[in-house]
Amino acid sequence: MELTKLYNLENGITRVAGLMSRKGTILTKIIEHERRLEAQNGRSPYKVVAIFSDNLKSNAVDIGIKFSIPVIVRDIDAFYKEKNRPKSDLIIRKEFDEETVRVLKPYKINMAAFAGYMSIATDPLINSFFGVNVHPADLRIMDGEKRKYTGFHALRDSIVAGEKELRATTHIIEPEVDNGKILMISSPLKVEIPSNFGNYDSGAKAILINRIAEEHQQRLKEIGDWVIFPRTLEYIADGRYSKDEQGKLYFDGKAIPNGLILD
Repeated sequence: MELTKLYNLENGITRVAGLMSRKGTILTKIIEHERRLEAQNGRSPYKVVAIFSDNLKSNAVDIGIKFSIPVIVRDIDAFYKEKNRPKSDLIIRKEFDEETVRVLKPYKINMAAFAGYMSIATDPLINSFFGVNVHPADLRIMDGEKRKYTGFHALRDSIVAGEKELRATTHIIEPEVDNGKILMISSPLKVEIPSNFGNYDSGAKAILINRIAEEHQQRLKEIGDWVIFPRTLEYIADGRYSKDEQGKLYFDGKAIPNGLILD
């Protein structure tokens, strides 16, 4: 059986575009990991060479100044307002993504890190760059033929469904949202529900469960997202991930049907 590198860069360092929409904390962690590798090993296999944001109110410019990285901002709300169309219209989203690809072209991007990028990517963006995303749920868990915990409320849904532990997942960006091939699964975070939760009425429970989800999401970021996203980029750029002729993934030559799992 012949394996090929998941992402094959013949020469040099993998040039990454960091895509973000809000605070950019995960992108900051990715850049810090890159700089740490440089300090420790004399090199990092990847380098964030450009930052792109679809939100004028994001922290993209501040992050760019802090790390001396070029920043491009194209406000997606303004784009849709000009077109007089709702943001749910993914047909004209392709126009937005085509322009995003064009403005990133001078930076010779090899890989896109969807680091808190809240807009759904369409074909022009997906097909132009090898994309990686992190999701705040364990994408191995299935509901019939479909992944059970996808979408914006995946972590809250996991808690409501009675999951005893939470994990974050890195995956390849593919056309169906949160359905790309799994790259890495984080260490588990134990779900903690107050012992008196059952004493509340339904309205109070709904409010409390949102608060519980927010608290767990922050803790999962610290042991999950912030750990596995930078490491995933490092391992891909270092050639440790590979695939066979059917597209099944391997890590250091060993099959990983459910991704590389950290315990």
